[in-house]
Amino acid sequence: MSDEGPDSDDTHAGAGETVRRDRFSGGPARGFLSSLEADERIFEADLAVDRAHVVMLAEQEIIEAEIAGEILAALDEIEAEGHDALPEGEDVHEAIESAVIERVGEDGGKMHTARSRNDEVAACVRYRLREDLLETIATVVEARREFAEMAADHRGVVMPGYTHLQPAQPTTVGHWIASYEQALARDTGRLLDAYDRLNRNPLGSAAFAGTPFEVDRERTAELLGFEGVAENSMDASATRDFLVEVTAALSNLATTLSGLAEDVIVMASKGHVELADEYASTSSIMPQKKNPDTLELVRGRAGDATAGLNGLLTNLKGQPRAYNRDLQRAGRHAWDAIDSVTESVEVAAGAVTTAEWPTKTLSEAAGEGFSTATGVADLLAMSGVPFRTAHEVVARAAETLQHDENAPDYATLDAVAEEVLGESLSAYVDREAVERALDPAASVQMRDSRGGPAPEALAEQLEAATDRIESDEHALCDRQDALAAATARLDSEVDRYV
Repeated sequence: MSDEGPDSDDTHAGAGETVRRDRFSGGPARGFLSSLEADERIFEADLAVDRAHVVMLAEQEIIEAEIAGEILAALDEIEAEGHDALPEGEDVHEAIESAVIERVGEDGGKMHTARSRNDEVAACVRYRLREDLLETIATVVEARREFAEMAADHRGVVMPGYTHLQPAQPTTVGHWIASYEQALARDTGRLLDAYDRLNRNPLGSAAFAGTPFEVDRERTAELLGFEGVAENSMDASATRDFLVEVTAALSNLATTLSGLAEDVIVMASKGHVELADEYASTSSIMPQKKNPDTLELVRGRAGDATAGLNGLLTNLKGQPRAYNRDLQRAGRHAWDAIDSVTESVEVAAGAVTTAEWPTKTLSEAAGEGFSTATGVADLLAMSGVPFRTAHEVVARAAETLQHDENAPDYATLDAVAEEVLGESLSAYVDREAVERALDPAASVQMRDSRGGPAPEALAEQLEAATDRIESDEHALCDRQDALAAATARLDSEVDRYV
């Protein structure tokens, strides 16, 4: 999103571009330089930043209260008319200032006292991005709650687990989806951390070297809901590392979603899950097909997010302090990523939680490829046989399997044990225990270690997950409430002048 223009300290009256010198008012490059259309995203943010700055200027007696009132009233009119009614300009900041001067006259230019467009745009980007980021966090937290509920409902639904896309060990649908709740919990933590570093006030830094006016940066931080000030004026105006951090966290989230999408796509190809019609489509020529198109797009959009991160880093890597016009191209990467990834969360969560999980099909598939082999080896190891020796017994038994067999029978295992151990299998483990270990559902029940798929172990995980979700919901609400309180505070202060 093109949301940044150059610093501008010269202000004079006139129509159109009232805040730029005439020598720069025309020519073919003007459209190339302009970001006004793309700046619609930060239109409301700029109005809020303008209001907070004007209130502070009046409180500090840098401008007269009467003039502050006229400027604030003009900003109300501009907001009511909307972004599309703005006069032409290089960016939204210049266009709004021009619109104020058109309404107030030359005194409207006092709105820009003690600031530059450098600190102004930095404040606007932070102001809007934190709003978008909280929306993303809310979407992720809700997805986690849905996944936790789904995991609880599917604790006993046995399914095949894979490594290298090969049958590995039985698990459950509940255990599988709980693994993604845990991954999304880490994504939530990264997004919350990014928010807290993002939520600092750069306003008052001016172009980069501060200002001789007695500005109150803590006051504008309070009015805009920033948790403190971005201290060093050069860093505050110049840095966009908050964009990098947010986009990186979004890329990680997109990667989590891509893995989830890939799992479901593969499962659907095996008949292990059926997506709801709302999350699938058919072929234009083969009507019998049901394609997981939405999840393929979730997987594809992960590439968009990571490409955006790379584009952002490439944009920033060669820039010297303090301001460079390259930054006009920086914000778009974060906006594109946050829009795309937030929608991907909604779609992925909806696709998974509304899907049908065929219990019988999954149970039969759970035993494919002798997936319970490790359970038999574990039984022998529990009885004192060295695990590598137990592994050899099971491996040799696996070699006897035919293509249409899922696991060797007890007789085969017993014969191999005689060869490897020199004794019958019954000398180490009961036949009943071996046959139980060969059953996928019983194999899952055995794996009751902390974090395992056994229903009781999963219940403990979900209890912890619920606590994490509630904690993150409180953290989210605290931040949302703080912004709402700041908005009300700013509105109240503006009302004193208008």
